[in-house]
Amino acid sequence: MPQSQIKLDDYILDTLLRDLVGHDRKPAAFLVYLWLAGEQARTRHSVTISFQTLSENTGLSRSSAQASVRWLLGRKLLTAAKANPTAVPCYTVHFPWRRLS
Repeated sequence: MPQSQIKLDDYILDTLLRDLVGHDRKPAAFLVYLWLAGEQARTRHSVTISFQTLSENTGLSRSSAQASVRWLLGRKLLTAAKANPTAVPCYTVHFPWRRLS
């Protein structure tokens, strides 16, 4: 079975990793961002996922996944949309440094 490859921007490992893990002290947020960015790249669509499934895919607790998403939303690295208040959220991963170049 062929392996798919996801290209990561250098910025993600060179800057965002140190920013989220070192400065913000939110390593779980980095894992969530990395997983969602990879999934969005693979599917070429925004990612619709529950906190439970996100936690299973990242190896984090549900509350850590939820807190990480909240942090990433605040940092404007993600946006979330819901069809209604009880719907599973659909996340779009943003790459704001791409606009700077």
